[in-house]
Amino acid sequence: MQLSRTQHIYKVIIGDFLAAFLAWSIFNLSNNYSFVDLSESVDAAFLSRAFIIASLWVILYSLLGCYRNVFRLSRLKEVIFLAGLSFGGAVAIYLAILWEDPDFHQFEVYSKPIGVYFLLHFFFSVLLKLFVLGHLKQMVYSGQVYFNTVVVGSSSNAREVYDELESNNRHLGFRILGFVQSEPSQPHSFQEQIPSLGSFHTLPTVIEKSAVEEVIIAIEPSEHRLIEQILSSLQGVNVRISILPDVYQILLGSVKVSHLFGTPLIEVKRDLMPVWQLLLKRVIDIGVAILVLVLLSPVYALLAVLVKLTSPGPVFFRQERIGLHGNPFHILKFRSMYLDAEKMGPALSSDDDPRVTKLGRFMRKVRLDELPQFYNVLIGEMSLVGPRPERQHFIELITAHAPHYKHLHRVRPGITSLGQVKFGYAQNVHEMVRRLKYDILYIENMSLLMDFRVMLYTIKIIVQGRGK
Repeated sequence: MQLSRTQHIYKVIIGDFLAAFLAWSIFNLSNNYSFVDLSESVDAAFLSRAFIIASLWVILYSLLGCYRNVFRLSRLKEVIFLAGLSFGGAVAIYLAILWEDPDFHQFEVYSKPIGVYFLLHFFFSVLLKLFVLGHLKQMVYSGQVYFNTVVVGSSSNAREVYDELESNNRHLGFRILGFVQSEPSQPHSFQEQIPSLGSFHTLPTVIEKSAVEEVIIAIEPSEHRLIEQILSSLQGVNVRISILPDVYQILLGSVKVSHLFGTPLIEVKRDLMPVWQLLLKRVIDIGVAILVLVLLSPVYALLAVLVKLTSPGPVFFRQERIGLHGNPFHILKFRSMYLDAEKMGPALSSDDDPRVTKLGRFMRKVRLDELPQFYNVLIGEMSLVGPRPERQHFIELITAHAPHYKHLHRVRPGITSLGQVKFGYAQNVHEMVRRLKYDILYIENMSLLMDFRVMLYTIKIIVQGRGK
């Protein structure tokens, strides 16, 4: 039976904790010349502080995503990474010490031993990390740790891929369960080595049934049109996806080889942002939402009164939209249309939409109708920046033309989006499909800097009154 993955990850965490604990303890003792009488120096306060410092290092590693995919970490890259991080940590602790005792005459006292702390932390971190990673890599190489894998592609390509993966990629731990055919009707003659698991249309079912963790797409150049369908079918499925490149992709420079003697693969990025950026993005969402809801409360009250006075009906408009992971939620807006605006069925708004009230037309131009969505942001249904959420009716129409629309459900929908600021509101399904490329571009380049740029551009549009 395969050992628990979590158990092995704990080995890396414990190694990092011990390295930080030892580095801080030895640094503290050497700085205070306390090695002579350890019984007096190593007291509860000393141990508590060392424990806190070591725990903070582990939290930092976790926020930086250092405990993801630990079985395939490059030891050389880890050494370089730890050198930079150890230096940064030493500088941070140096600044913290100066904060406690900011007298300038102490500069020489603190600046010399802090270099010792950097060397100590780097030495212990590298020593224990290389030991633990070497142990994990040996377990992968020996087959004690493995990853259930399926190959997707034509039968003519599958045999070559299978032989290549089996002979040159033992260090990656692939345990190939079978072959999912892009052309299910095409026979193959190596059933005893790699069984056919059916058509790629059944891939999600195969993954769930066989506990698949890795999918390798080996598509012929003439079959590239199928990659979009395959990737769309895997949206929301928790697997690692890699694509076997052809010579054109290699020449374009999109193939990065992380293992010198392994098969070159293009890994499809699943983690859109580092953990610390995801956390900070959510903190910013909550902070801005609270700020807007409190500071603009008089504006909310005024708009509520105006909506009520200018047309009969409720102040707020609630409508079901599809959000993160395809989960439905109710979006909030100040009502900008007359009652029963969609009595003839779902319809998109246009420039001269007769269903929109005079006040509604003004609110849409400066985006005031969307102010209630800060409540959706506060409770976690939306974000400040992200693809605009759509109704299920229009999602079905869009996916009929563009199956990759499902990729938008990888992130929280937003009050504003790159698609909205670059393209604007869509008046029909064709325009929705055209706007989609900007939302995909945003998702594949997600960062706090990108969010900041989109928000600045949104403010510009609001000031210019170019909404609709």
